[in-house]
Amino acid sequence: MSADTTTETTGFLGWIDKRFPLTKVWNEHLAQYYAPKNMNFWYFFGSLSILMLVIQIVTGIWLAMNYKPSATDAFASVEYIMRDVNWGWLIRYMHSTGASFFFIVVYLHMFRALLYGSYRKPRELLWIFGVIIYLAMMATAFFGYLLPWGQMSYWGAQVIVNLFAAVPGVGEELSVWVRGDYVISDITLNRFFAFHFLLPFVIAALVFLHIVALHRVGSNNPDGVEIKYGPKGNRWDANAPADGIPFHPYYTVKDIVGVVVLLALFAAVIFFWPTVGGLFLEGPNFQPADPLKTPDHIAPVWYFTPFYAMLRAVPPMFGSQFPGVVVMFAAILILFFLPWLDRSPVKSVRYKGPLFKFALGIFAVSFVVLAYLGLKPADPLLTLFAQIFTALYFAFFLLMPWYSKIDKTKPVPERVTQ
Repeated sequence: MSADTTTETTGFLGWIDKRFPLTKVWNEHLAQYYAPKNMNFWYFFGSLSILMLVIQIVTGIWLAMNYKPSATDAFASVEYIMRDVNWGWLIRYMHSTGASFFFIVVYLHMFRALLYGSYRKPRELLWIFGVIIYLAMMATAFFGYLLPWGQMSYWGAQVIVNLFAAVPGVGEELSVWVRGDYVISDITLNRFFAFHFLLPFVIAALVFLHIVALHRVGSNNPDGVEIKYGPKGNRWDANAPADGIPFHPYYTVKDIVGVVVLLALFAAVIFFWPTVGGLFLEGPNFQPADPLKTPDHIAPVWYFTPFYAMLRAVPPMFGSQFPGVVVMFAAILILFFLPWLDRSPVKSVRYKGPLFKFALGIFAVSFVVLAYLGLKPADPLLTLFAQIFTALYFAFFLLMPWYSKIDKTKPVPERVTQ
């Protein structure tokens, strides 16, 4: 997807190039990396995900300078950051709001892959790296959830850690091992802080592998067809794909539009509605953790609630919640198999038939409804809805080999369209 350059740089840049392949990397991954010429707004969310990761790492490092991972001091240190540290309130809100925005852009990025078949051959490994990044994000968010040491942080972490106790045979020992104690305590907070600080750098390394895999096979596009060479070649490079344009400056400039829009929304939430009605920051979390007082309703942050709703939808078996835990983890792990479940002869939803479009629509609605149900206290009617939409969520994947194969498709163009 890139053309070799034989031009030798001179001066200071040439001195660097002889010791580090700066120009070569720039050309291969930006200036001479040819991306399809028809990528639309859905392709903003990859670069926006990187932007949010950078914001989370930078604000997280700054917060760590003033945070004390101690059961006696954690809540007070957060209050100190909010009230006494210069611009501490802004950095804290950037981090808390950034976590939710990070998941929003990643969910949209993954949905775009479902729309245009970006998980299909030859991009299976690219998709797998993406799912691993998603799992690492969830682990990072889980470890960070306890750190404010507020009421919802404490009891939410208590509920999630107790899920490990549902594993038959080794559950109790496993939950003690995760906590480092028989209850959520000071040592739990310390180890969660250590993992929460480390994992973003693991995510950054995974993002690097994700980008390397992307540039190895080339970017997908809304048509789901590979960019072709010739017969007309690009005007600026006869050896370049006729259906591709250099990523820089064309898509770097285009991505700036997405960055401006995202940062405007990001700033609006931070300055005017940082809690988002309790979705981004729960009311009980502004109270210090009290092991003797349970909140009226314990629910995880919104980006975990679809899987929390699935957990609650499955009835306990022999007094154990283990079947629900299995379903919850299966809902994530099944994503790894998506490239081999889709048997359609075409990649993009533009050319797939009504069965796939209907299934994808039901899947999207199911995920949103499950997210809503996970925020609500459990009752028989809502549990019934959760069971129905959990079944629909899994049906999208498990029935895909059947409906994607029999679905009527449209003719796919030989080359990408405008």
